[in-house]
Amino acid sequence: MISHPRVRTWTHEPLPVEVRRSLARIADLDDVAVVAAMPDVHLANGVCVGAVVATHTCLFAHAVGGDLGCGMSAVRLDAPAELLAEPSMAARVLAMLAARVPTSARRSRDAELPAELDEHELSAPALEKKKATIGRVQFGTLGRGNHFVELQRDADDQLWLMIHSGSRGIGQGISEHHGCASAELRPLLADSPGGRAYLVDLEWALTYARLSRRRIAEEVVAGFSELSAAGARWDTYFDCQHNLVRLEEHAGVRLWVHRKGAISARHGEPGIIPGSMGSPSFHVEGRGNSESLCSSSHGAGRAMSRTEARRKISLRTLSDQMSGVWFDHRVAEQLRDEAPGAYKDISSVMRAQRALTRITRRLDPVLVYKGA
Repeated sequence: MISHPRVRTWTHEPLPVEVRRSLARIADLDDVAVVAAMPDVHLANGVCVGAVVATHTCLFAHAVGGDLGCGMSAVRLDAPAELLAEPSMAARVLAMLAARVPTSARRSRDAELPAELDEHELSAPALEKKKATIGRVQFGTLGRGNHFVELQRDADDQLWLMIHSGSRGIGQGISEHHGCASAELRPLLADSPGGRAYLVDLEWALTYARLSRRRIAEEVVAGFSELSAAGARWDTYFDCQHNLVRLEEHAGVRLWVHRKGAISARHGEPGIIPGSMGSPSFHVEGRGNSESLCSSSHGAGRAMSRTEARRKISLRTLSDQMSGVWFDHRVAEQLRDEAPGAYKDISSVMRAQRALTRITRRLDPVLVYKGA
Protein backbone atom coordinates (compact mmCIF):
# COMPACT_ATOMS: atom_id res chain seq x y z
CA MET A 1 0.00 0.00 0.00
CA ILE A 2 2.82 2.41 0.86
CA SER A 3 6.56 1.95 0.45
CA HIS A 4 8.16 3.49 3.51
CA PRO A 5 10.35 1.68 6.05
CA ARG A 6 8.57 3.24 9.05
CA VAL A 7 4.96 2.96 7.82
CA ARG A 8 2.81 -0.12 8.37
CA THR A 9 -0.71 -0.39 6.96
CA TRP A 10 -3.84 -2.49 7.62
CA THR A 11 -6.06 -1.28 4.81
CA HIS A 12 -8.66 -2.87 2.56
CA GLU A 13 -8.35 -0.49 -0.38
CA PRO A 14 -5.65 1.60 -2.09
CA LEU A 15 -4.82 4.72 -0.10
CA PRO A 16 -5.36 8.11 -1.74
CA VAL A 17 -2.17 9.90 -2.74
CA GLU A 18 -2.77 12.64 -0.16
CA VAL A 19 -3.07 10.09 2.65
CA ARG A 20 0.12 8.29 1.59
CA ARG A 21 1.97 11.60 1.52
CA SER A 22 0.67 12.58 4.93
CA LEU A 23 1.72 9.27 6.49
CA ALA A 24 5.17 9.49 4.90
CA ARG A 25 5.59 13.10 6.06
CA ILE A 26 5.03 12.24 9.72
CA ALA A 27 7.15 9.08 9.41
CA ASP A 28 10.07 11.16 8.10
CA LEU A 29 10.15 13.39 11.19
CA ASP A 30 13.07 13.06 13.58
CA ASP A 31 12.32 10.85 16.59
CA VAL A 32 9.42 9.00 14.90
CA ALA A 33 9.94 5.24 15.20
CA VAL A 34 6.82 3.77 13.56
CA VAL A 35 3.59 4.93 11.94
CA ALA A 36 0.73 2.43 11.73
CA ALA A 37 -2.26 3.19 9.48
CA MET A 38 -5.55 1.60 10.48
CA PRO A 39 -8.24 0.48 7.97
CA ASP A 40 -10.30 3.63 8.62
CA VAL A 41 -7.41 6.02 7.93
CA HIS A 42 -8.37 9.27 6.20
CA LEU A 43 -6.94 12.73 5.69
CA ALA A 44 -7.10 15.33 8.46
CA ASN A 45 -5.19 18.39 9.60
CA GLY A 46 -1.57 17.68 10.52
CA VAL A 47 -1.84 13.91 10.99
CA CYS A 48 -4.38 11.54 9.46
CA VAL A 49 -7.27 10.23 11.51
CA GLY A 50 -6.75 6.50 11.90
CA ALA A 51 -2.99 6.86 12.35
CA VAL A 52 -0.86 5.60 15.24
CA VAL A 53 2.47 7.38 15.68
CA ALA A 54 5.22 6.07 17.97
CA THR A 55 8.10 8.31 19.02
CA HIS A 56 11.14 7.89 21.26
CA THR A 57 11.26 11.15 23.23
CA CYS A 58 8.86 13.66 21.62
CA LEU A 59 5.17 14.42 21.80
CA PHE A 60 3.15 15.73 18.85
CA ALA A 61 -0.15 17.39 19.72
CA HIS A 62 -1.28 17.00 16.09
CA ALA A 63 -0.85 13.22 16.38
CA VAL A 64 -3.50 13.17 19.13
CA GLY A 65 -5.84 15.76 17.64
CA GLY A 66 -8.05 18.40 19.16
CA ASP A 67 -10.79 16.39 20.83
CA LEU A 68 -8.62 14.86 23.55
CA GLY A 69 -10.07 11.69 25.02
CA CYS A 70 -12.82 11.38 22.44
CA GLY A 71 -14.15 7.85 22.63
CA MET A 72 -16.99 5.42 23.09
CA SER A 73 -18.95 3.89 25.95
CA ALA A 74 -21.53 1.12 26.03
CA VAL A 75 -23.92 -0.50 28.47
CA ARG A 76 -26.67 -3.11 28.13
CA LEU A 77 -30.24 -2.05 28.90
CA ASP A 78 -32.77 -4.31 30.59
CA ALA A 79 -35.14 -4.06 27.66
CA PRO A 80 -35.89 -5.98 24.45
CA ALA A 81 -35.36 -4.30 21.10
CA GLU A 82 -39.07 -4.73 20.31
CA LEU A 83 -39.75 -1.99 22.86
CA LEU A 84 -38.82 0.46 20.10
CA ALA A 85 -40.93 -1.18 17.41
CA GLU A 86 -43.71 1.41 17.63
CA PRO A 87 -43.22 4.91 16.17
CA SER A 88 -44.84 6.51 19.23
CA MET A 89 -42.28 4.98 21.60
CA ALA A 90 -39.38 5.89 19.33
CA ALA A 91 -40.64 9.48 19.21
CA ARG A 92 -40.84 9.60 23.02
CA VAL A 93 -37.29 8.31 23.33
CA LEU A 94 -35.97 10.87 20.83
CA ALA A 95 -37.76 13.64 22.74
CA MET A 96 -36.30 12.36 26.02
CA LEU A 97 -32.79 12.38 24.55
CA ALA A 98 -33.21 15.93 23.30
CA ALA A 99 -34.35 17.01 26.78
CA ARG A 100 -31.67 15.19 28.78
CA VAL A 101 -28.59 15.25 26.52
CA PRO A 102 -27.74 18.73 25.22
CA THR A 103 -25.72 18.80 22.02
CA SER A 104 -24.20 22.16 22.94
CA ALA A 105 -23.42 24.09 26.11
CA ARG A 106 -25.78 23.99 29.09
CA ARG A 107 -27.15 27.10 30.75
CA SER A 108 -24.53 28.34 33.18
CA ARG A 109 -26.74 27.97 36.24
CA ASP A 110 -27.33 24.28 35.44
CA ALA A 111 -23.66 23.42 35.00
CA GLU A 112 -21.04 22.04 37.36
CA LEU A 113 -17.94 19.87 37.24
CA PRO A 114 -17.40 16.72 39.32
CA ALA A 115 -15.00 17.25 42.21
CA GLU A 116 -12.49 14.90 40.57
CA LEU A 117 -12.12 17.44 37.76
CA ASP A 118 -12.70 20.67 39.65
CA GLU A 119 -10.00 19.99 42.25
CA HIS A 120 -7.18 19.26 39.78
CA GLU A 121 -5.47 22.28 38.30
CA LEU A 122 -4.48 22.64 34.69
CA SER A 123 -1.04 23.89 33.72
CA ALA A 124 -1.84 27.52 32.88
CA PRO A 125 -4.17 30.25 34.21
CA ALA A 126 -5.75 30.57 30.76
CA LEU A 127 -6.69 26.90 30.84
CA GLU A 128 -8.04 27.18 34.37
CA LYS A 129 -10.30 29.96 33.10
CA LYS A 130 -11.50 27.77 30.25
CA LYS A 131 -12.13 24.93 32.71
CA ALA A 132 -14.32 27.19 34.86
CA THR A 133 -16.31 28.41 31.87
CA ILE A 134 -16.29 26.18 28.78
CA GLY A 135 -15.43 23.00 30.68
CA ARG A 136 -18.23 23.51 33.18
CA VAL A 137 -21.06 24.27 30.76
CA GLN A 138 -20.13 21.55 28.28
CA PHE A 139 -19.64 18.69 30.73
CA GLY A 140 -22.17 15.93 30.00
CA THR A 141 -23.06 17.36 26.59
CA LEU A 142 -22.85 15.37 23.39
CA GLY A 143 -21.47 17.66 20.72
CA ARG A 144 -22.35 17.56 17.05
CA GLY A 145 -20.85 16.21 13.84
CA ASN A 146 -20.13 12.51 14.25
CA HIS A 147 -20.97 12.39 17.98
CA PHE A 148 -24.10 10.47 18.86
CA VAL A 149 -26.23 8.43 21.23
CA GLU A 150 -27.40 5.17 19.72
CA LEU A 151 -29.71 2.38 20.87
CA GLN A 152 -28.74 -0.95 19.33
CA ARG A 153 -29.94 -4.54 19.04
CA ASP A 154 -27.67 -7.48 19.89
CA ALA A 155 -27.99 -11.08 18.68
CA ASP A 156 -30.40 -11.84 21.53
CA ASP A 157 -32.64 -8.89 20.55
CA GLN A 158 -31.64 -6.99 23.68
CA LEU A 159 -30.99 -3.24 23.63
CA TRP A 160 -27.58 -1.69 24.18
CA LEU A 161 -26.74 1.97 24.61
CA MET A 162 -23.68 3.35 22.82
CA ILE A 163 -22.28 6.87 23.20
CA HIS A 164 -19.66 8.70 21.15
CA SER A 165 -18.42 11.99 22.60
CA GLY A 166 -15.23 13.66 23.79
CA SER A 167 -13.77 16.50 25.83
CA ARG A 168 -15.77 19.18 24.04
CA GLY A 169 -14.44 22.73 23.86
CA ILE A 170 -12.11 22.39 26.83
CA GLY A 171 -10.18 19.55 25.16
CA GLN A 172 -9.81 21.64 22.04
CA GLY A 173 -8.59 24.56 24.14
CA ILE A 174 -5.95 22.40 25.83
CA SER A 175 -4.79 21.02 22.50
CA GLU A 176 -4.48 24.46 20.94
CA HIS A 177 -2.64 25.80 23.99
CA HIS A 178 0.01 23.12 23.48
CA GLY A 179 0.57 23.73 19.78
CA CYS A 180 -2.26 22.10 17.86
CA ALA A 181 -3.47 25.50 16.66
CA SER A 182 -0.31 25.83 14.56
CA ALA A 183 -0.18 24.34 11.08
CA GLU A 184 3.31 23.04 11.83
CA LEU A 185 4.00 19.66 13.40
CA ARG A 186 5.95 20.98 16.36
CA PRO A 187 7.51 18.41 18.71
CA LEU A 188 7.51 18.76 22.48
CA LEU A 189 10.14 16.88 24.43
CA ALA A 190 8.19 14.65 26.79
CA ASP A 191 10.73 15.21 29.55
CA SER A 192 10.59 19.01 29.44
CA PRO A 193 8.42 21.58 31.24
CA GLY A 194 6.23 21.95 28.15
CA GLY A 195 5.95 18.23 27.59
CA ARG A 196 5.13 17.48 31.22
CA ALA A 197 2.50 20.24 31.23
CA TYR A 198 0.88 18.77 28.11
CA LEU A 199 0.74 15.31 29.69
CA VAL A 200 -0.83 16.67 32.89
CA ASP A 201 -3.47 18.57 30.91
CA LEU A 202 -4.05 15.60 28.59
CA GLU A 203 -4.69 13.29 31.54
CA TRP A 204 -7.24 15.77 32.89
CA ALA A 205 -8.96 15.91 29.49
CA LEU A 206 -9.05 12.10 29.24
CA THR A 207 -10.76 11.96 32.63
CA TYR A 208 -13.14 14.76 31.62
CA ALA A 209 -14.20 12.92 28.45
CA ARG A 210 -14.61 9.58 30.24
CA LEU A 211 -16.70 11.06 33.08
CA SER A 212 -18.73 13.13 30.63
CA ARG A 213 -19.72 10.00 28.70
CA ARG A 214 -20.66 8.30 31.96
CA ARG A 215 -22.85 11.28 32.89
CA ILE A 216 -24.57 11.08 29.50
CA ALA A 217 -25.14 7.34 29.98
CA GLU A 218 -26.67 7.92 33.40
CA GLU A 219 -28.98 10.61 32.03
CA VAL A 220 -30.12 8.39 29.16
CA VAL A 221 -30.72 5.39 31.41
CA ALA A 222 -32.68 7.54 33.90
CA GLY A 223 -34.86 8.92 31.11
CA PHE A 224 -35.33 5.52 29.52
CA SER A 225 -36.36 4.08 32.88
CA GLU A 226 -39.06 6.72 33.23
CA LEU A 227 -40.47 5.78 29.82
CA SER A 228 -40.25 2.00 30.08
CA ALA A 229 -39.38 1.02 33.68
CA ALA A 230 -36.25 -0.62 32.23
CA GLY A 231 -32.86 0.09 33.75
CA ALA A 232 -29.31 -0.80 32.79
CA ARG A 233 -26.92 -3.64 33.55
CA TRP A 234 -24.17 -1.38 34.88
CA ASP A 235 -21.83 -4.33 35.30
CA THR A 236 -21.63 -4.42 31.49
CA TYR A 237 -20.58 -0.76 31.17
CA PHE A 238 -17.22 -0.09 29.55
CA ASP A 239 -15.43 2.79 27.89
CA CYS A 240 -12.58 3.19 25.40
CA GLN A 241 -10.82 6.27 24.06
CA HIS A 242 -9.33 6.92 20.65
CA ASN A 243 -7.48 10.27 20.92
CA LEU A 244 -4.58 10.00 23.37
CA VAL A 245 -0.85 9.44 23.86
CA ARG A 246 0.84 7.31 26.50
CA LEU A 247 4.16 5.65 27.20
CA GLU A 248 4.08 1.97 26.19
CA GLU A 249 6.55 -0.84 25.63
CA HIS A 250 6.65 -2.53 22.24
CA ALA A 251 9.23 -5.16 21.25
CA GLY A 252 11.20 -4.25 24.36
CA VAL A 253 11.36 -0.55 23.49
CA ARG A 254 9.55 2.19 25.44
CA LEU A 255 7.73 4.51 23.03
CA TRP A 256 5.30 7.39 23.20
CA VAL A 257 2.33 5.96 21.29
CA HIS A 258 -0.01 8.60 19.85
CA ARG A 259 -3.43 7.39 18.72
CA LYS A 260 -5.56 9.75 16.64
CA GLY A 261 -8.77 7.99 15.73
CA ALA A 262 -7.47 4.58 16.84
CA ILE A 263 -8.09 2.47 19.92
CA SER A 264 -5.71 0.49 22.06
CA ALA A 265 -6.03 -3.23 21.29
CA ARG A 266 -3.77 -5.01 23.77
CA HIS A 267 -4.39 -8.72 24.23
CA GLY A 268 -7.88 -9.20 25.68
CA GLU A 269 -8.53 -5.46 25.96
CA PRO A 270 -12.20 -4.58 25.28
CA GLY A 271 -13.02 -2.00 22.65
CA ILE A 272 -15.90 -0.46 20.71
CA ILE A 273 -15.81 0.06 16.94
CA PRO A 274 -18.85 1.88 15.55
CA GLY A 275 -20.04 1.75 11.97
CA SER A 276 -22.19 4.55 10.64
CA MET A 277 -25.62 5.52 11.96
CA GLY A 278 -27.16 3.01 9.54
CA SER A 279 -24.68 0.13 9.78
CA PRO A 280 -23.54 -2.37 12.44
CA SER A 281 -21.11 -1.62 15.26
CA PHE A 282 -18.89 -4.10 17.09
CA HIS A 283 -17.59 -4.85 20.55
CA VAL A 284 -14.13 -6.37 20.24
CA GLU A 285 -11.17 -7.72 22.15
CA GLY A 286 -7.64 -6.78 21.18
CA ARG A 287 -5.25 -9.43 19.89
CA GLY A 288 -2.12 -7.59 21.09
CA ASN A 289 -0.59 -7.32 17.62
CA SER A 290 2.80 -5.69 18.17
CA GLU A 291 3.21 -4.73 14.50
CA SER A 292 0.21 -2.38 14.80
CA LEU A 293 1.48 -1.05 18.14
CA CYS A 294 -1.43 -2.98 19.72
CA SER A 295 -3.97 -0.72 18.01
CA SER A 296 -7.01 -0.99 15.78
CA SER A 297 -9.45 1.26 13.96
CA HIS A 298 -11.86 3.42 15.93
CA GLY A 299 -14.71 3.12 13.45
CA ALA A 300 -15.60 2.87 9.79
CA GLY A 301 -13.82 6.08 8.82
CA ARG A 302 -15.04 8.66 6.37
CA ALA A 303 -15.23 7.79 2.66
CA MET A 304 -16.30 11.33 1.76
CA SER A 305 -15.44 14.71 3.20
CA ARG A 306 -18.37 16.57 4.70
CA THR A 307 -18.43 18.93 1.71
CA GLU A 308 -18.47 16.03 -0.76
CA ALA A 309 -21.19 14.23 1.20
CA ARG A 310 -23.42 17.31 1.23
CA ARG A 311 -22.94 17.63 -2.52
CA LYS A 312 -23.60 13.97 -3.37
CA ILE A 313 -26.07 12.70 -0.78
CA SER A 314 -29.67 13.85 -1.11
CA LEU A 315 -32.39 13.74 1.53
CA ARG A 316 -33.95 10.83 -0.34
CA THR A 317 -30.66 8.95 -0.29
CA LEU A 318 -30.26 9.60 3.43
CA SER A 319 -33.78 8.33 4.09
CA ASP A 320 -33.20 5.19 2.04
CA GLN A 321 -29.89 4.44 3.80
CA MET A 322 -31.53 4.92 7.21
CA SER A 323 -34.39 2.54 6.49
CA GLY A 324 -35.37 0.70 9.67
CA VAL A 325 -33.50 3.09 12.00
CA TRP A 326 -35.36 5.75 13.97
CA PHE A 327 -33.96 9.31 13.87
CA ASP A 328 -35.28 12.85 14.01
CA HIS A 329 -36.33 13.65 10.44
CA ARG A 330 -36.65 17.33 11.31
CA VAL A 331 -32.85 17.60 11.22
CA ALA A 332 -32.36 15.35 8.19
CA GLU A 333 -31.02 18.20 6.05
CA GLN A 334 -28.21 18.85 8.54
CA LEU A 335 -27.39 15.13 8.79
CA ARG A 336 -26.68 14.47 5.11
CA ASP A 337 -22.91 14.62 5.72
CA GLU A 338 -23.36 11.91 8.38
CA ALA A 339 -25.28 9.54 6.08
CA PRO A 340 -24.10 5.92 6.03
CA GLY A 341 -22.87 6.44 2.46
CA ALA A 342 -20.39 9.07 3.67
CA TYR A 343 -18.53 6.35 5.58
CA LYS A 344 -16.46 3.33 4.58
CA ASP A 345 -17.99 -0.13 4.68
CA ILE A 346 -17.54 -1.29 8.27
CA SER A 347 -17.51 -4.98 7.25
CA SER A 348 -14.50 -4.36 5.01
CA VAL A 349 -12.78 -2.45 7.81
CA MET A 350 -13.30 -5.32 10.24
CA ARG A 351 -12.01 -7.89 7.75
CA ALA A 352 -8.89 -5.80 7.17
CA GLN A 353 -8.04 -5.88 10.88
CA ARG A 354 -8.77 -9.49 11.73
CA ALA A 355 -5.20 -9.76 12.98
CA LEU A 356 -5.75 -6.80 15.33
CA THR A 357 -9.10 -7.53 17.01
CA ARG A 358 -11.57 -10.32 17.69
CA ILE A 359 -15.29 -9.51 17.42
CA THR A 360 -17.21 -10.37 20.60
CA ARG A 361 -20.56 -8.78 19.78
CA ARG A 362 -22.32 -7.33 16.73
CA LEU A 363 -24.86 -4.58 17.31
CA ASP A 364 -27.35 -3.18 14.80
CA PRO A 365 -28.73 0.36 15.08
CA VAL A 366 -32.33 0.80 16.16
CA LEU A 367 -32.46 4.50 17.09
CA VAL A 368 -29.91 7.28 16.61
CA TYR A 369 -29.76 10.73 18.24
CA LYS A 370 -27.40 13.30 16.73
CA GLY A 371 -27.02 17.04 17.04
CA ALA A 372 -27.74 19.07 13.94
